[in-house]
Amino acid sequence: MNGRRVVVTGMGMVASCGVGPAAFWEGLLAEPPPGERRLTTFDPSPWLGPKEARRTDRFAQFAVAAAAMALEDAGELHADPDRCGVIIGSGVGGLETLEKQIVICHTKGPGRVSPFLVPMMMANAGAANVSMRFGWRGPCETPVTACAAGTHAIANAARMVASGVIDAALTGGSEAAMTPAGIAGFTNMTALSDSGVSRPFDVARDGFVIAEGGAVLVIEALDAARERGARIYGEILGSASTADAHHVTAPDPDGGGAVRCMDLALADAGVTPGEIRQINGHGTSTPLNDIAEARAIGKVFGTPGPPVTSTKGVTGHALGAAGALEAAAVLLSTAGALIPPPLG
Repeated sequence: MNGRRVVVTGMGMVASCGVGPAAFWEGLLAEPPPGERRLTTFDPSPWLGPKEARRTDRFAQFAVAAAAMALEDAGELHADPDRCGVIIGSGVGGLETLEKQIVICHTKGPGRVSPFLVPMMMANAGAANVSMRFGWRGPCETPVTACAAGTHAIANAARMVASGVIDAALTGGSEAAMTPAGIAGFTNMTALSDSGVSRPFDVARDGFVIAEGGAVLVIEALDAARERGARIYGEILGSASTADAHHVTAPDPDGGGAVRCMDLALADAGVTPGEIRQINGHGTSTPLNDIAEARAIGKVFGTPGPPVTSTKGVTGHALGAAGALEAAAVLLSTAGALIPPPLG
């Protein structure tokens, strides 16, 4: 990443294992209960009024909550709102709203469909709500790249800060696709675990455990962070993006696309494979993903290579929010000098 150095100075997250950095970190080290990773006790009222909450899809509520926590964690930013961006990814967007309103349309008629359907269901509703809530008027964008969306968002935002397009960003991912139709779709494509246990990289893995949630990071230029005396969680050194061009859901079994992506990311960051000290893998607990990913890591890093974990053993698979939750996990892992185990 040519240009200014980019650092993370704030984090916020909403996950079944914990809301906020401290609770989330504790949750990553604890054995989770089996089954879906649903946020059964999530209450949007600390961040949204009753009317706002009714007009905001659940995935966007997660984004607003995570962004508010991240800004509080970062402390006072000395940045022009016109040069502050919001880049928050989502794989599915407002599925809960869409599903409910389709039922209303068919049972009660089109006249009863909510006028807020479109702004609630659109995939960029999370980023849009965050932008409006905090008055950040720079780029407001939403990568919609399935389970890579949260990671893409962070990478894209970091490049904007590095290049000087913006000075700071709220970036990450948010997802709330645990609706009856959403779960049925994943079940019928045989992606979900029959046992209800997420077992990343385990020989007995039988599918992923679906999750919901979101995570948002505050990123800014290193010089600005130092000038204001901010706590720095870590630096974003580089990134890359490739496609397998192989299959709509299955990865290249030889891991070719992942190998190219990791090689390009290392080159972008200016580091060698031997300098890497931890990999937080995608590790979905599906038979096809984990073996392809393991092969790719072996090709890039050799044997034994760095420690590899997957926090999806605890968090489950939060789809478009997964990469953002895992980025937060890596930063907390560095701060705590401890790698969360691949539980399950």
